[in-house]
Amino acid sequence: MRHTPYVGSGPYCYANSFAMLLGERAPSTAVIEVATGGPFGMQLIGGTTVFFDAYGWKPELGFDQALEAIGWTSTVSRGGDAASALARLADAAAKGPVWVGPLEMGHLHHHPEMTGPIGVDHFVVVLDVADERVLVHDPHGYPYAQVPVDDFLAAWRAETVDYGDPYTMRTDFQKVADVTDADAIRSIVPTAVKRLAMQTDVEMPPGSLGNGEAAERVAQMIEAGAGDGLREHLVYFAIRVGARRLSDTADCLLLAGHPEAAEIAATQARLVGSMQHPMVIRDFPAAAAALRELAPTYDRLHAALVQRRVGTG
Repeated sequence: MRHTPYVGSGPYCYANSFAMLLGERAPSTAVIEVATGGPFGMQLIGGTTVFFDAYGWKPELGFDQALEAIGWTSTVSRGGDAASALARLADAAAKGPVWVGPLEMGHLHHHPEMTGPIGVDHFVVVLDVADERVLVHDPHGYPYAQVPVDDFLAAWRAETVDYGDPYTMRTDFQKVADVTDADAIRSIVPTAVKRLAMQTDVEMPPGSLGNGEAAERVAQMIEAGAGDGLREHLVYFAIRVGARRLSDTADCLLLAGHPEAAEIAATQARLVGSMQHPMVIRDFPAAAAALRELAPTYDRLHAALVQRRVGTG
């Protein structure tokens, strides 16, 4: 089957937020997302939480790498108390849009059915702070959303997000180099190889698994009933973003001159995407079978990228 690039909605909050800040000179969100190094692998964290992204990877690990790859810099500030953070945000927003996150999505009550923390990270672009509300472009589908200050500060503390520091934001985005999309992706291939080899400086909790082992273990968990929120996590988030990332990875690798690796990534995208309907209707054997077919593709993708790097010396 020929790979067709995907265009549509999806949970790409930080890539979309970066694209809004970079404006007309921004690369595609696909390039931004893939340049973080996130799509290269699969992880089961602590034996319970699965993501179709690299072992030991969390979004903040890839932000500076992605900006460097595409030729941009920014200034990061974080920490402090709520009052000083709000003042810092208001001052920055008076000068221009501000990239903010991670936020705890459950505190953002303009999202329907959000009533409290759910342990899900989110990123937005802040446009203004005034009159006890924060005006944001929320890339989850809510332009010009007005968020009460107290709700925003609760979300921005990110106490229930498993990475990052409270009150983190980025400003002063500057383009420092003209980089083609193809060159941006070529520059992160060494990182992709390390990610696929499960090389990480992050200390992972006991029971964590990566790549093929993670796929096999998650298949077993699904066959056992996909309990403890696993089914919901997969159908509402992990499958959607995982398939999207891998589809974009296929497009980007092909653009960068890695056709074999691109074909493998496209296969991964189809396998992850194929899990959505079975998981929704609780056809757990079909979803588990897709994961078992996915398991060996990580070694194949690693080998294809290594071979291509050696071949082009």
